[in-house]
Amino acid sequence: MGSVSLEKPATIDELIQACIDAFDDTGTLKDKILVRMFLMMHPWYIPSTELAKKLVNKFQENEEVPGLRARICSLVGYWIAEFPAEFDLNPELADQIKELKDLINQKGNVRQSCLIDIENVPSYGWKRQVTQRQPSVTKKRKMSLLFDHLDSSELAEHLTYLEYKSFCKILFQDYHSFVMHGCTVDNPILERFITLFNSVSQWIQLMVLGKHTAVHRAAVIKQFIQVAQKLLQLQNFNTLMAVVGGLSHSSISRLKETHSHISPDITKTFDSLTELVTSCGNYSQYRKRFAECEGFRFPILGVHLKDLIAVHVALPDWVDKEKTKVNLVKTQQLYTILNELVQVQATPPPIDANTDLINLLTVSLDQYHTEDEIYQLSLQREPRSSRPSLTPSTPGATPKPSVIDEWASAVKPKPDQAIVNKHIEKMVESVFKNFDTDGDGYISQEEFEIIQSNFPYLSKFGELDQNQDGRISREEMIAYFLKASTLLNCKMGFIHTFCETTYLKPTFCEHCTGFVSIFVGVIYI
Repeated sequence: MGSVSLEKPATIDELIQACIDAFDDTGTLKDKILVRMFLMMHPWYIPSTELAKKLVNKFQENEEVPGLRARICSLVGYWIAEFPAEFDLNPELADQIKELKDLINQKGNVRQSCLIDIENVPSYGWKRQVTQRQPSVTKKRKMSLLFDHLDSSELAEHLTYLEYKSFCKILFQDYHSFVMHGCTVDNPILERFITLFNSVSQWIQLMVLGKHTAVHRAAVIKQFIQVAQKLLQLQNFNTLMAVVGGLSHSSISRLKETHSHISPDITKTFDSLTELVTSCGNYSQYRKRFAECEGFRFPILGVHLKDLIAVHVALPDWVDKEKTKVNLVKTQQLYTILNELVQVQATPPPIDANTDLINLLTVSLDQYHTEDEIYQLSLQREPRSSRPSLTPSTPGATPKPSVIDEWASAVKPKPDQAIVNKHIEKMVESVFKNFDTDGDGYISQEEFEIIQSNFPYLSKFGELDQNQDGRISREEMIAYFLKASTLLNCKMGFIHTFCETTYLKPTFCEHCTGFVSIFVGVIYI
């Protein structure tokens, strides 16, 4: 592979030449390790537009070198094919490649021009196609879609589906930004994924605390432990971490009366799941289990983000003060971590999701409560005893979860009110569709009690029934959520740009990964 060895430092120009020489004159890639690593990792050292400029200059300046231009075109073509999102997200880069293609066409070299397929680069939002569901799946389900009636396996599968869809939106640029900043500043895609992780954990706490008796709270905890077991079977360690984090949160772990109704065997199962995802030995149990997985596997992203930061901090980018030679040892270590995450995105989970359930889950996960609010609700369910307790006695002193890492601290995008309003209208439509069982266009008190058991953040019936006629209209529910949105700082799903479009198959929003509900060909997010 040219004169470059992966064991020794090299200049950018040496790496570029080695990547060109990795192709033969027919376009066959003899060894893709260095080529793929450099094309993925080059933004760490040189902007993509600068790399493209160097390739164009080589093309123009070396007309007399046999086969060089063909190899350059092969490299550019491979770059486009393997990392198309980079060209979609960087219009300047795409324009540079178009100019190169125009230059080739002017010289009449059709073969070289065909190697560069810049015109068919897909838009990032539609790069990952959604599989058309089978007709049998689209039939109306006879069973209830309520969470209390769901099989634990089904709930685990749909949580996995939601998180995987969000995970697939994360690109190299997002990881690079996180490592360079040490946080998610100006990184909405990664923020959204972390928000979903936090929402799952918080939703579990609210589902437990939404029950008024210890027996019912214990039943919810047992159900989510079963969900955690299924997540482990699915090899979804990220959502497993969120579930364990929610159940081990101080607002739940302090519920002594509730836990007294959970059998020792179930407690033992939960303890083993907790040990699997905790940080002991630098997550040694998790790392060993994850490395043994085959097929679909979903990593605990926070662990791998920490690995990226550790490598970045420990090793310099360049080996000389002049910053001319790339530290390929560091490059390889970063690439190994990032490439593994990319491979996960290329292996979807074996799940056929129900779109109505995805909609309801998205609605349920869409609310924000502070740590203090949840802890106060826990105190209402089981007040402090007079005996000494490990939990804080100072008002407002709410300990953070013991399992969830700091990387998943709450992130709250700033919503646009007009977008929030439209989102709420469609959210209410989804609620009425699934809970207005008699189809009269109103939510009765009995129907509301079913809703409230599944969405524990809702206020009392009388607060939504503004005219006190014993039923809740769409307008009253919309008014309630509009008011609540200004107080609760809603977390997810409100960062959208809306447009009217026709789709012929199930589609997910390119911004939040939420399912796009289809009514007479017009989409509503």
